[in-house]
Amino acid sequence: MRRVIAAVLIPFAAAVAAGLVLLWPGGSPEQQEHTGVGFDQQTEHARVVAVTEHACEDLGVQVPRGSEGPCEEATVEVTTGPHSGRQFTEVVPPDATLRYETGQGVIVAYAPDAPEELQYSVRDVERQTPILLLAGIFALAVVAVGRLRGVLALVGLVVSFAVLTLFILPAILHGSNPLVVAVIGGSVIMLTTLYLTHGVTARTSVAVLGTLVSLLLIGVLGSLFTGWAHLTGNTDEQTGLVHSLYPGIEVRGLLLAGILIGSLGVLDDVTVTQTSAVWELKQADPGASWLTLYRSAMRIGRDHIASVVNTLVLAYAGAALPLLLLFTIARSSVGSVAFSELVAEEIVRTLVGSIGLVASVPVTTCLAALMVTADKAPPAAAPTSRRRRRRKR
Repeated sequence: MRRVIAAVLIPFAAAVAAGLVLLWPGGSPEQQEHTGVGFDQQTEHARVVAVTEHACEDLGVQVPRGSEGPCEEATVEVTTGPHSGRQFTEVVPPDATLRYETGQGVIVAYAPDAPEELQYSVRDVERQTPILLLAGIFALAVVAVGRLRGVLALVGLVVSFAVLTLFILPAILHGSNPLVVAVIGGSVIMLTTLYLTHGVTARTSVAVLGTLVSLLLIGVLGSLFTGWAHLTGNTDEQTGLVHSLYPGIEVRGLLLAGILIGSLGVLDDVTVTQTSAVWELKQADPGASWLTLYRSAMRIGRDHIASVVNTLVLAYAGAALPLLLLFTIARSSVGSVAFSELVAEEIVRTLVGSIGLVASVPVTTCLAALMVTADKAPPAAAPTSRRRRRRKR
């Protein structure tokens, strides 16, 4: 069994390494000038120095019907860049969802070609401190519970982020096929993080092989059903903007790449859990056959699958809650909502990933049961031989 798994994983790892070298982008593509695009504007840091209330009519602001209350005028001072210390005002209507407080840090967009009074405008608020604090709490929790394994898991997280930002995203922007890039980049993440976190062992290799089989199934099903359902992948403003800036990017391939990468994290969880369950069951009952181990571990896997699939559906429903509210307001039927491209794309994404997730349980469990029963038990003949020699004496 070890030789069979090695005969599969070693050529696979070599092919992934070769693909990584061939498709390595060598950095991000050259920046281009895009007029009328707001996301690539120069930004500076600023802070709110004062907030005052005024009647909206005095500020020349038309209040939408149903909105009541005064308008706010925030005085913002630029703290970085060539015009550090310059102040400008930002009007906040009563129906705005974002409010400013005195002393609050903000991000401002800088338009050098605009008139002086219109060069700066508030783009977003500063969130660096709470996000970094939350990340620190997360890291401490992982290390406190996982100890060395938790530290290695954090290192694997850094590796995943590095592969995503240094290889996957630049390679797609350079015009490489997004699906191929996702397969190679996802395989690098899978091999690196699993072996780094769980060690170079037969148990880890079984989890890697089970994840690989499931990813292949997800890739095949994703390609089949996105084509059959005529899903273009161009359903939101971000995708349309990327396609307009880089027309060479295959948008449907981008959709498939997202399905693969999104499924990878959940697959790792399931395959590692199933493999560990089989090994622990074997340790508890060394005389158990592979069929007994398989049946026992599958009972664990069924419970895991039942909870994870429900989690995937609820996670999508939570992320798409504003969209579902819009469909409810429009009083659209369930059929028209489910079969519209905007929702059908997410349904295909969720169901294809769930099918791969479900398939990973029996595949990984069967491989793990075969592997752990194929291992030879530690020799126990030496103590018996010594006893016999003592009896003869």
